Formats: sequence, structure tokens, C-alpha cells
Amino acid sequence: MAERSVSPLVAGAVAVLVLAVVWDALSGVRRPPPPPPHTMAVPETIAALVVRHDSLAARTPSPADTASTTSYMDQLARSETRRRIRASAGIAYLSDVLAISTDSMLRRWDNRVTNPVRVWLPSGTAANFQPAFLEAVRGAFARWGEVGVPVRFDLTADSTNAEVRFQWRVQFDIERSGQTDLVWDQDGHIDSATVTLATFDPKGRPMTAADIRVVAIHEIGHVIGLEHSPDSADIMFPTAKVRDLSNKDIQTAQLLYQLSPGSIR
Repeated sequence: MAERSVSPLVAGAVAVLVLAVVWDALSGVRRPPPPPPHTMAVPETIAALVVRHDSLAARTPSPADTASTTSYMDQLARSETRRRIRASAGIAYLSDVLAISTDSMLRRWDNRVTNPVRVWLPSGTAANFQPAFLEAVRGAFARWGEVGVPVRFDLTADSTNAEVRFQWRVQFDIERSGQTDLVWDQDGHIDSATVTLATFDPKGRPMTAADIRVVAIHEIGHVIGLEHSPDSADIMFPTAKVRDLSNKDIQTAQLLYQLSPGSIR
């Protein structure tokens, strides 16, 4: 009797075991495999980003990655530059200048305190040229030197290695007494400048040393990177109405040299 009671139990256990094996095999066919590491079974586009993020941490960035990072950081820097310029409205005139600028470019020299910009300041042969004009130009440079801009000028350079060159002419054909032509690179770093000063004003009147000093202050403002101010109270107004730097002239120059050169777009 005991043997008959055990046999059905053994047969039942074997049947259950067989069913479990069959079920597991069938379930293994239908069940999808687990997702690969880092993709987290997300949609394809997002999964690609997850994998890219993980792989970037484990390899040396390619030039494309570096350019992308630099571009992003550059955009952040430009945004901060625009904010500072907007905040300076009423104190400086960079915001007014850039509002009408065609290239939104800040142009300035690199900091040149220990390595002064080399200036060639020759005598002239134009009518009415006076040796006192040279001293007037030196005084104009000295005036800008009091502003605190991190650029110094060596006025003893010769024509062979000068970065800023002065020249003299009798008179301009248009309403001006001075002109500055700048050369800069694509990043807004000034490389050189040529300054032309007239010995007679647009009406044909002979310039005095005091007049030359005023014109030279205006033109040196251009040399360091300033554009024209819309305010006649500033010496950087297109037609100078004052004879010395205004507070806004000074504040604008100082702000310019606190910012990085180049486009702010």
C-alpha cells in the first residue's frame, strides 16, 4: 500500500518539473533581451545622447568636440560682454557706438604695459609745420597715459619697426583735421595704425600747437580702439567741440580694455 501511495507523488513531481522546463524555454523565446548598458531602453535619439555622454568621459576630445566647447564658452563670454556694455549706458558710450556698428566688433591692443607700442613721430615738411607740433602730440599721448588703459607707447621708435606711424599734410579735402587708419585681425586685436595730421584746418587757417594737441588726443583715442561718440561733450565726437577728455571718454576707454576684443554678436 505504501508503494502505491508514493508512486503518484513521484509522477506528479516529474510532471511539474517537465512543465517548468518547457515554460522556461518558451518564455526565453518570447521575452526581449535586456537593454545594453547606458541606453536605459529610451528612444533611439535620446539613447544615442546617453551613450555619447558616457564615451566622451572616457576618451580624448576630438577637434570637433573642442570647437563645440569653445564656441559655447565663447557665446557665454559674449553674452556677459553685452550685459556689461548695456549696464554702462550713460557712463560710457560703447553701447551707443555698437548700436550703429556694422560689425559689432570691439577693437583694441593687447595689454602692452611691459612691451610698449612702438610709435614713429617724424618731423614734417608740410607748410606751417612747427617743431612744437611734435611736443603737442607727445602731450596728447601723456594725457591718455593718465587714464589707466593698459597700453604704453614708445615714442622713440624709428620707421623700420614702428606699429603706429604719424605723418603730416597741409589740409584735408573734407571737414577734418586728422585721420586714423587702423589695421586689426579677425579677432579684433589691433596690429598697427597710421595717423595723419593737418597743419591747416578745413577753413584754411593755420593750426597752432594747442590745436594739434586736441586733434592728436582725438586721433589717439582711435589708435587705442575708440569709435566716435554721439555726444558733443566728449572729445571723441566726430568734430571735436571740447579740448580735453571727458569723463565718458575715460570710462569708455577703461571699459573697452576690461573686455575681450572681437565680435560681441
